[in-house]
Amino acid sequence: MLKLMAAALLAEGTTTITNCPEILDVPLMGDVLRSLGCEVAIEGRTAYITTPAEISHEAVSPSMGKLRASVCVLGPLVARCRKAVVTLPGGDAIGSRPLDMHQSGLRQLGATSHIEHGAVVAEAENLRGAQIWLDFPSVGATENILMAAVLAQGTTMIDNAAREPEIVDLCVMLQQMGAKIEGAGTSTLTVHGVTSLKAVEHRVIGDRIVGATWAFAAVATQGDIKVRGVDPHHVNLVLEKLRSAGAEVVVGDEEFRVVADRRPLAVDYVTLPYPGFATDLQPMALALSAVADGTSMITENLFESRFRFIEELVRMGADARTDGHHAVVRGLERLSSAPVWASDIRAGVGLVLAGLCADGVTEVWDVFHIDRGYPNFVENLRSLGAYIERVTD
Repeated sequence: MLKLMAAALLAEGTTTITNCPEILDVPLMGDVLRSLGCEVAIEGRTAYITTPAEISHEAVSPSMGKLRASVCVLGPLVARCRKAVVTLPGGDAIGSRPLDMHQSGLRQLGATSHIEHGAVVAEAENLRGAQIWLDFPSVGATENILMAAVLAQGTTMIDNAAREPEIVDLCVMLQQMGAKIEGAGTSTLTVHGVTSLKAVEHRVIGDRIVGATWAFAAVATQGDIKVRGVDPHHVNLVLEKLRSAGAEVVVGDEEFRVVADRRPLAVDYVTLPYPGFATDLQPMALALSAVADGTSMITENLFESRFRFIEELVRMGADARTDGHHAVVRGLERLSSAPVWASDIRAGVGLVLAGLCADGVTEVWDVFHIDRGYPNFVENLRSLGAYIERVTD
């Protein structure tokens, strides 16, 4: 969603984005776009972004430091303004996420780029097509290079590009705007530059991470949850893992149902770029493993600080230990309640899921993180029968 909002910078006029998630990060991104000269109105599940003919090239809003996705304005600003000053982003504390590949891609398109006074500074007289190889299929770097390339002269090939459904969704929107892109959903994107794009209306795809989170919740609590509005194909691997854990999974059109009537079985997980198991779901996999029958190994290949979550899980009695980028979890029948701290969006949700599998009352602190990524989280849990309340300190 946030990357689609950034794409609105590429075209003068009013871009309409529907099916918006009601999460905190959307208005924060709206603040970033307003600081660049856009008018932004968010009405329920619809965002209206009016981009003027002249926009500012300086993204220095205070909201930049509150979300990682704010850096995705870099590519559109270089494409539209031929220069950009973008404050280094904030967001979740999950480990090092440098912007080297973002900058390298822009340099190959003809821009200069460096970090100065806490901001990425990029400038280009003319962007021109290039063959770009990414050392790693980074989602953010793919998005920034893609959005710069659509208005570059000539043809750009991005090899080892990210393949996530969100990248495909961005490509679809850009194509609706008039961009010429081939290979969406594959590891090679070919972009034929155009001179201008037009504002459009676009519907966001359902959030596969949120949908998969509810699937994990069903299995961890031995419950029954139907998830609507998420393409099951986007969470194929997750659903297969949950089947291996003993759950019944029924797949429909833009929906799936997960039913578990007994303690889950232990399953191993390895995080990888899409279509592998998403690193964002690693805390949920750990929470499930903590109450599973048997021993699970979770391997984290993307972010070194994701395992900070285990420290909090151990507070709740989990039998878990780490060795480098591996974690071994021996499942218990039940966890014990404790006060715990959410370091990021996914860790916060993982701790709530663990709390649902613990005796007593679990307190999860810094839950503002959850609001950044999960709409109506407490209300949805209550509707499913959970005993949960939000307490203001």
